[in-house]
Amino acid sequence: MQKQQKTWVGVTIVLLIAVFTTGMMVGKGLRDAFSAEAETYEELKIFAEVLSLIQKNYVEESKSKDLVYGAIRGMLNTLDPHSAFMSPELYKEMQVDTKGEFGGLGIQIGIKENRLTVIAPIEGTPADRAGIKAGDFILKVDEDSTKEMTLMEAVQKMRGAKGTRVKLTIQREGTEEPLMFDLVRETIKIDSVKSKMLESNIGYVRLSQFQEMTAKDLASALKKLKAAKMQSIILDLRNNPGGLLNSAVETTELFIPPGKVVVSIKGRDPKKQKDEYLSDNKSPYDNYPMVILVNEGSASASEIVSGALQDWGRAIVVGTATFGKGSVQTILQLSDGSGLRLTTAKYYTPKGRSIQNIGITPDIIVKPALIQGVAQAPTVLREKDLERHLKNEGVEPSLGKETQRKPAPLLSETEQEAEDVQLQKAIDLLKSWEIFKEIKPLQAAG
Repeated sequence: MQKQQKTWVGVTIVLLIAVFTTGMMVGKGLRDAFSAEAETYEELKIFAEVLSLIQKNYVEESKSKDLVYGAIRGMLNTLDPHSAFMSPELYKEMQVDTKGEFGGLGIQIGIKENRLTVIAPIEGTPADRAGIKAGDFILKVDEDSTKEMTLMEAVQKMRGAKGTRVKLTIQREGTEEPLMFDLVRETIKIDSVKSKMLESNIGYVRLSQFQEMTAKDLASALKKLKAAKMQSIILDLRNNPGGLLNSAVETTELFIPPGKVVVSIKGRDPKKQKDEYLSDNKSPYDNYPMVILVNEGSASASEIVSGALQDWGRAIVVGTATFGKGSVQTILQLSDGSGLRLTTAKYYTPKGRSIQNIGITPDIIVKPALIQGVAQAPTVLREKDLERHLKNEGVEPSLGKETQRKPAPLLSETEQEAEDVQLQKAIDLLKSWEIFKEIKPLQAAG
């Protein structure tokens, strides 16, 4: 299947087109359908009874809309952590997100141990400048406790008009007392592509997330680097939380020949084949030596890109194991302007690997540097740590046995004294590419 409508992976959007067909059902199938429908309506009857009792007897007057929205949120909270209900206001904000501009603090958040947790601050934002770190627990937003707060509610409270203030109460591992951060909201305009030329004519490109224009902006950056005599490429996906699936596909196809599988997705129907996304770029940068940098903050769409280029033997992946989010969320708009973000499928790399709860294992593992002789050991939050995360059932029998990648030995060179040892390792690899290129990370997918 070629590129399709928007799909949000990662924090991945596919506009779902529901197709209803009419026909005859006979025998047991018809009876089963009526039985399931009757059971659903019986349960909805109980819901209607509770709604009516609350409206008639609760000590204070309650609005039907608030009760129904609360019930919907409760339903979604029984599913995986990436499925959520969005009020009309939040639905509009979600649409703004894909444009790369919104008012807020610049924090990627998740739920760990039933607590609102920072996955990563977005670089250059108020949260990043204030020193908020991955693994921090957010106890309060202003005076509101986050104990029973959903992710979408937390997002709504932290966003707001530029220049307005919000106070976060943070619990950080290793600190006895909570930390207070008094932040001023800004217009968070995320330029998802940054590039520059490094030593030895190495083109460096950093992607902070996958927006609508990311692939186009990346193509422009590569064109400029090529004109500046680029001879090799470093693609930095560290702390990139994901974004649009189509953007991830379009990014990947800039580096592989046409007709190659970038990613495939499959829902719960065991009879339905996987939908495949194929590359169709006619002028890819597929001959440049390439290294991809990843870490635990590289999620979803970032894992699609790094997994595909790793599977095709197109790039060497360097860093630490990625977040491990291998699911696809479909955005469904409801009749009143609200919406659902619903997990509808899992995705697989070209070799059929599901990275759900596992992540992408780098070909060369390089941990962050030592600072003043003390090893950095930040709290690492990954998909497997989130409440109600989906399991990884492994690859379907028809795809063969899943390849288990073994981590390379941890590097312990004196390069740990450098400011960015992961980037330095990538530079060193590309400098010595003529020797290293014969060592393939994986046999090319067939």
